[in-house]
Amino acid sequence: MAVPSVIPDRISVVMPCYNAATYLAEAVGSALRQSYGDVEVVLVDDGSTDGSAEIAARLEAEHPEQIRLAHTHRMGPYPARNQALRMIRGGYVAFLDADDWWDIRALEKLHSALLAAEADIAYCGWQNVGEGVVSEPYVPPEYERDDPVGHFVRTCPWPIHGALIRRNLVEKLGGFSERRFSSMDYDFWLRALAMSRKIVRVPEVLAFYRWHGQGQVSAVKWRQVIDALAAQQDFIKANPELVAHLPAERLRDLTEGKVLRQAYRAFWKRDLVTAQKLFRHAASAGAYKIGDLRHILTARLLPPSLYRWLVTTLDRRGGHA
Repeated sequence: MAVPSVIPDRISVVMPCYNAATYLAEAVGSALRQSYGDVEVVLVDDGSTDGSAEIAARLEAEHPEQIRLAHTHRMGPYPARNQALRMIRGGYVAFLDADDWWDIRALEKLHSALLAAEADIAYCGWQNVGEGVVSEPYVPPEYERDDPVGHFVRTCPWPIHGALIRRNLVEKLGGFSERRFSSMDYDFWLRALAMSRKIVRVPEVLAFYRWHGQGQVSAVKWRQVIDALAAQQDFIKANPELVAHLPAERLRDLTEGKVLRQAYRAFWKRDLVTAQKLFRHAASAGAYKIGDLRHILTARLLPPSLYRWLVTTLDRRGGHA
């Protein structure tokens, strides 16, 4: 495939899609209706079976100058995004999933802030939305005025569609890693921070993330926690000079300590698959204290079926699991 020529002022919106027929037209429309003057959508359908591919083809036919369509087959969102990145023509890149949307002035405001601050990344606030979801709008801290490294090591700083990034930085990053599948957006922003601390906040809620309920993440929650830990540890190992101001105890609390806290959170929610996986990880890493031993040993010594039976039995009997 020939490398597309760059149109410096254009914003390329990268959108992977898998079985998002209900929301796809709305998401694409959110990008095309932006007040920013020059926007293209590079849409990659990842083998959808619900009619998304047909909707994508129709949208491309209706907007041939603004939509570029490609196909992958069940590779997942990060390989799909990387496929899109090979096709973009804009000097700026934004990411929007096929079930999310932006305020109509989101890209305009992000772009203006980025230029005014001579930054490489502009970011904004967001809100989780969806049926049954009660979530307040959230504007993140002004990371650039405090300690961006400390903030980024603590947690992923914004959702994938909460930022605008210069194309040249995306190219330096080589796109998304595909090694730690459930936390590659976090890995992407950590690696971006390692290359540039030129970031700027737009203190408004401009991005909307559609939450589909507990089933969206519960089945792989433990994997998300472990993959996020790997992203943190890779960043710390690759950038010792950036984290030198953070005491070793603080780094351990932000990494392995967070895994243990997530284990307890899963346990009290009775997500016992996640709890046992994470307690077992804490045992292997030695990241626990004497007070944690009853949870650590039970999770480590019992097979999963017996672990779940023990906890549910104690629950039924009114005991303290």
